[in-house]
Amino acid sequence: MTGDAEGVADGLADAFWAVTRRLRHRTREALAPWEVTPGQSRALQVLIRHGELRLSALAEHLRIAPRSATEVVDDLEARGLVRRRPDPADRRATLVAPTEHGTRTGAAIDAARRGAAEDLFGSLAPADREQLARILRTLRD
Repeated sequence: MTGDAEGVADGLADAFWAVTRRLRHRTREALAPWEVTPGQSRALQVLIRHGELRLSALAEHLRIAPRSATEVVDDLEARGLVRRRPDPADRRATLVAPTEHGTRTGAAIDAARRGAAEDLFGSLAPADREQLARILRTLRD
């Protein structure tokens, strides 16, 4: 890379991380009323979207270790947001599903997270938002 290209790349990386920090901060603020972490929120959303899952499948969806998924589920279960039961097909496995309270809470959390994102990205023109979404999907994939 030339000096100018390195400077542009550094500037992009700095701007990207600044926006990421800002979005994380706004998301944490949005989640505060429910006293859940972003990771717990993501786990609840996965369970709402996919229905009852084995702990191992939940860990795969979240791209975390099964042990970490167990800790997340422990916290969600303590709040009455999910329930566990033995998997009838394999007694060694545990199935996890959102409770009714978890589904309602998840919907409220999702709305709050969307609101936080809208607050951050709302100042962009619709065409800029579409372009940014396209660029981010390209980088993600």
